[in-house]
Formats: sequence, C-alpha cells, structure tokens
Amino acid sequence: MSATIGAGEIRLLVLAAQRHGSRMLAGYLREASVTPTQAEALQVLGGHAPLTLVELGRLLISETGSPSRLVDTLVQRGLVTREPDEVDKRVVQLRLAPAGHQVLADIQDAISIVDDFIAARLTHDEMTRLVALLRKLLHDTPGGQAIRTRIEAAQTRNA
Repeated sequence: MSATIGAGEIRLLVLAAQRHGSRMLAGYLREASVTPTQAEALQVLGGHAPLTLVELGRLLISETGSPSRLVDTLVQRGLVTREPDEVDKRVVQLRLAPAGHQVLADIQDAISIVDDFIAARLTHDEMTRLVALLRKLLHDTPGGQAIRTRIEAAQTRNA
C-alpha cells in the first residue's frame, strides 16, 4: 500500500463524504421542515411499518440507541402515530400518519437530488465497486446490518 493512502485517509474521506451529504440533504429538507434524522425515521416507517420503537431503532443509521425522543417529536408534529398492537396491547406500533405520508413525498424528492449528485460524479461501475468496499468495511456492524435489512426489504417489495 502506498504511504499516502491508508486507513486514516479512508476514515477522513468517509467522514467528509458523510458530512457533505448530510449538509446537502439538510438544505433540501428545510422545505419539509424535517432534519435528516427525522427524514430517515419517516422513510423507514414508510417502507417497514408497523414497527415497534426497538425495531425502528435497529433500522436507523443516523440514530444510535433508542429513538424515543426522535419518535416523540414526530408524534407531536402529527407525522407518526403510536397504536397498540392488535394481538398484544402492551406493545406499541409506530406508523406514518397521513401528514407523515405527505412529508415523505418531499423527503423522497430531496433524497433524489442527493442521489443524482452522487450519480453525476461516479460511473455505474465505480458505484458498484464502492458499494462492495463499503459493505465489506461495515460487515458485522449495526449500521451495516440496518442497511442490509432495509435493502433486502426494498428488493422484496419491488420483486
């Protein structure tokens, strides 16, 4: 390996890419009045609901631990509902409220803009190689598992 390329540079590049993408996304999400973390929660609920708080927490990449404060905010804003489970009334299920579905459409538009930014800079082959390398890097991590679960569910829905 070259002396100028190493794990430290990779760490910094991943961090810089994440920060740039988050700032970019946050700017586009201002119109929807949601943060990137709130947008991710709404996106996950839009594709996987109903979910318990623990299940939602396992699928979030931007939030570690229990996302209870995040969900509280989304419930207070009328974007998410809490409902007792039909079988076990002690369990609370989270779903998008009608207003959450409306905001989700705006979120999807913002995400598409950021995705287009990436696609304009990398070829399909470069994206394929980068995805493979990042999957290898994140294998056996909570974030890597959350991404795998979300991608697999999306592929099942689209099949």
